[in-house]
Amino acid sequence: MAERLDTPKESRRLLIPQIKFQQDAFGRIAEGIARFMGTPRFLMYMTVFCIAWLLWNTVAAPEYRFDKAANGFTALTLMLSLQASYSAPLILLAQNRQTDRDRVTAEQDRQLGERNLADTEYLAREMAALRIALNEVATRDFLRSEMRNLLEELDAKYAERDAERDAEREPSSAQVAEAAPGTKRTPEGQQR
Repeated sequence: MAERLDTPKESRRLLIPQIKFQQDAFGRIAEGIARFMGTPRFLMYMTVFCIAWLLWNTVAAPEYRFDKAANGFTALTLMLSLQASYSAPLILLAQNRQTDRDRVTAEQDRQLGERNLADTEYLAREMAALRIALNEVATRDFLRSEMRNLLEELDAKYAERDAERDAEREPSSAQVAEAAPGTKRTPEGQQR
């Protein structure tokens, strides 16, 4: 006996050698039989078999009957019991294999769901980051309004510069007074 619970027992030598089955091959055979037993065809075959058995043992000549109706068709009952005793474990084996497959499928579905959730969360974060970045990016309307403002400022500056140039080109009032004789100037520089 193993001293620890997490280590397996040592194998014992058996007097009768164990028969080794390939679990997968035997399981596939069991599933095939269980699937066949769950079909209408199997029910029809069993019904035909039982009717033929009953007819043979009631209608045939007494020397050809092998299961007496007086005994309650004991051999038929034994045959059906034998068939049931083999079919029940085969069906359970097939159900166990299906349960294992369902467990693996459920685990794969769970992992796929987790990956999908992680991908969705990543994409949501990326979209939020893009929205934030787009809020900082200048839009077409914003650029147009800024360009209009700049154009208005430039127009105002050009107009101011043109006004200054025009003022420089126009003769000053002192130059006009000197050019016109007979006008008097007041101390404030206004003409009368």
